[in-house]
Amino acid sequence: MFVTLADRFRSQTGWRRLLLAMVLGGVSAFALSPFHIVPVLIVAFSGLVWVLEGVETEPRPLRHSLATGFWFGFGHFFIGLHWIVEPMLVDPERTAWMIPLAWPGLAATLAIFPALVCGVSSLARFGTGVVPRVFAFAGLWLFLEIARGYVFTGFPWNLIGYVWAGNELGLPVLQGTAFLGVLGLGALTLLAAGMPAVLGSASFKPAQQWVLALGFAIALPGLLWAAGAARLAGAEDGAVPDVRLRIVQANITQRDKWNPQLRFRHLERHIALSLAATETMPTHVIWPETAVPFFLANDALVRGQVTRAVPVGGVLITGSVRSAFWANQRQLHNALLVIDGAADVLQVYDKSHLVPFGEYVPLRGVLPVDKIVPGQGDFVPGTGLKLLLIAGLPSASPLICYEAIFPGRVTPKNERPGWLLNLTNDAWFGNFAGPRQHFAISVTRAVEEGLPMVRAANTGISAVVDPYGRLRARLEIGVEGVLDSELPQPIAATFYARWGNLVPMSMGFAFIVIGMVLRRCGVTA
Repeated sequence: MFVTLADRFRSQTGWRRLLLAMVLGGVSAFALSPFHIVPVLIVAFSGLVWVLEGVETEPRPLRHSLATGFWFGFGHFFIGLHWIVEPMLVDPERTAWMIPLAWPGLAATLAIFPALVCGVSSLARFGTGVVPRVFAFAGLWLFLEIARGYVFTGFPWNLIGYVWAGNELGLPVLQGTAFLGVLGLGALTLLAAGMPAVLGSASFKPAQQWVLALGFAIALPGLLWAAGAARLAGAEDGAVPDVRLRIVQANITQRDKWNPQLRFRHLERHIALSLAATETMPTHVIWPETAVPFFLANDALVRGQVTRAVPVGGVLITGSVRSAFWANQRQLHNALLVIDGAADVLQVYDKSHLVPFGEYVPLRGVLPVDKIVPGQGDFVPGTGLKLLLIAGLPSASPLICYEAIFPGRVTPKNERPGWLLNLTNDAWFGNFAGPRQHFAISVTRAVEEGLPMVRAANTGISAVVDPYGRLRARLEIGVEGVLDSELPQPIAATFYARWGNLVPMSMGFAFIVIGMVLRRCGVTA
């Protein structure tokens, strides 16, 4: 049966092949949050291996391999990033016209990376050697995922390793990121998903094919799950003494957020939630990214009102747009402020990795578009990651919005904080896939670094996550309320935290070498 199915995949040509590749790519996206149907990766990547085998029997295989990889990537990103239309529907009269360009345009841009993986794989001419092809493919995919974090300013969203993040069943497997990072875990996941393609090979006996297929598709994830479960069984549960955090989730829709007639109502909602009576009152209050529509750092009168939300002897940590002047020019920053009971701004962090077309327009003056976030002028990036030193708390590494999506780049260089603090406004992303994917990514950063992650989101998901990715507290999407929680203790720096992306890079190089050696040795299954 599998040989027949593989032959049908290999025999596709022209537009049928490209359509098949796009469908397989679209299917692969359902392994990610919010669906978590991980077994579909076997269908997608084993099918892609068969399609690429058929390509290599034709003239000019490089061109056809590039096209096949492109359309696979297009399907994958078109489905997985469908939430990209949500920001353009917040103010549809101004930005809805961008949807037919932005959605397929983003998918097509990111599809360049799978195209390159398939193209380079084709140059190696693996013939019918499924095993060497899958090893080399996994290694190449890993390197191109690393590149995706830097090229075009970087957008490493929905890396393959995230299929294990954001749900309890995948949490034991996600523990592998503490050693290999999400990039290394993704490479192992591709090995498991692509190796069942041996079932369509006639080179090995059926029993040998099943041993290989099941060994990688079931035994490999099973070993990762068992190792992760053992790590979780011995996990620590400590909390930082004398710290009680209150995260405020005001659940203000993006359409209302910047309405000047509602801005004092928004401020009062945040203050009222901050003052809600509980058995144990908070020591520190946290509001999300750009929580209220005021320039808090520049407005002493409004800061005076905000002090009502500051706990006695504590501070308020909040996101806010900040206005500053440099060389007689006004600059806007997406900032995090630490405010005390005297209305003084104790510390400031300016977001350093801005969202292109969201917070600034690349090549402004050339491209005939404006940024999606309303307001005149572009935001200006800060100077880079820094540690926040806040009385009564361990040092924190602040991350505003999508700064949390970059593996290995969430703490200042050579400085280890006691926790990660992510302020975000996921109301831009709707209430389905976008916020859930963003949350899954944030959980992964906690496991990778061995640090607790505290997340304050305007409309959700707000959460406190311990260094193993376990939820201590959570507020769902679309809920107005507060989250009171202890601050989990960090654990010793993980292997990945110490060595960063050198670990997955070494792993990817090893996979490519294994694939090439197996090919040279004549492995044809």
